[in-house]
Amino acid sequence: MQKADNTSSHNAEQYDHQIRLTIPHYDDIRREILNFVKIQCPEPETWLDTGCGTGSFVRRAQDMFPGTEFWIADPAEAMLGVAAETLRGCRYSVLGRCGTGDLPPLTDLRFDVITAIQCHHYLTRDGRKEAVRACYSLLNNGGFFITSENVRPFSEEGIARSLASWGAFQRSAGRSETDVRNHLARFDQEYFPITVTEHLQNFQDAGFAVAEILWISGMQGVFWCRK
Repeated sequence: MQKADNTSSHNAEQYDHQIRLTIPHYDDIRREILNFVKIQCPEPETWLDTGCGTGSFVRRAQDMFPGTEFWIADPAEAMLGVAAETLRGCRYSVLGRCGTGDLPPLTDLRFDVITAIQCHHYLTRDGRKEAVRACYSLLNNGGFFITSENVRPFSEEGIARSLASWGAFQRSAGRSETDVRNHLARFDQEYFPITVTEHLQNFQDAGFAVAEILWISGMQGVFWCRK
């Protein structure tokens, strides 16, 4: 099997289509995040989307927040290339070709909102902690960090049953049996979910004043934190 041109299992040009066949409620997750920001921080001046992928989320966000200055970062050159096409005509800047834990230190810029959608579960536990701390350090006081991640069930039976449900979703979406099997085999090998409890502890350890669950279903969760 040919390796994808980014950390996910889908090539950048196919990502937006393939991810919807892979992640249940993918569009619901993004809608929940945008609605949260619209209510809680309706006029952010600056917004960083780390692990920006194809840029489709920022494109949609800019339609809702036309006065916001957006910044993007992603470790994959192929993703940033697709994002440049997706965001043609939009108001945005590239912070770097880097993962969240490697975001460059900034002396004169902080963000009102930082989003990280389906990107930190590829990190080790230590790498994930570094990524959360990086987001904390780049936020304005009172700013929001919102992240969506795969979440790990608490028991081995929970893992087995949740993976079975995840596989059933992918089959119903039209993925082949081989694709389903290959994706589920990546669990704890290429993506490394942690439990809801571990997520919340990481946010607390990073220094966030508040950390809460925004949305959760099966093995997908969305969390928000305020600095």
